[in-house]
Amino acid sequence: MEPGRRAPVFPLMSKKANPQGKGVSPLLAVIEQQDTAVAAARPKAAPQVATELFTAVFILESDFAFQPTVGRPHWLYRKQGRFRLSLTPPDAWDPCIAGQFIGECRLHQDMSWTLELSEAATGDTALQDELAGRRQRFERELENAETLGGALPRFRGDLGFYRRVYAYALSRSLEASMRQTDISRLTYRDALALPSDS
Repeated sequence: MEPGRRAPVFPLMSKKANPQGKGVSPLLAVIEQQDTAVAAARPKAAPQVATELFTAVFILESDFAFQPTVGRPHWLYRKQGRFRLSLTPPDAWDPCIAGQFIGECRLHQDMSWTLELSEAATGDTALQDELAGRRQRFERELENAETLGGALPRFRGDLGFYRRVYAYALSRSLEASMRQTDISRLTYRDALALPSDS
């Protein structure tokens, strides 16, 4: 360095500031998944919409801070009253650390989720009662919504980034499905009253 010249306050960065593209690549990938989900949307009747919405919201309300992957198994656990989605299968760690294994979850291309309960969770009366209570509250929320489309979780500020983004993606996909069966603007009761083949 030349005499009398000060060193720069911020040294020149020799490495890329965001080498993994965090904050950009994941968001772009999710946007692409949303577009694929809307394109993959198939007509769905109200009972199917309600079941998929309930399952997805239940999973998305669980704790996790990673980007879920379509088709890959994810595992749901419960510890100290909180549900947590994980990429680690139950045989890979101690139940004292993971908590109660609830079941295997899968994200599908249309942004819906499925949950296959474990044998132990299926036989857990307290858990089954809790899930039944959640479903009843969910059904009441659907019945109180002005329209079935209005009940979709388009923006959930109470969720973390990935959970919020996937709730929005699910909303877009279900909205596209409901437009194909003309039930989006109906009340939940009116949509349920339609013949099952519509």
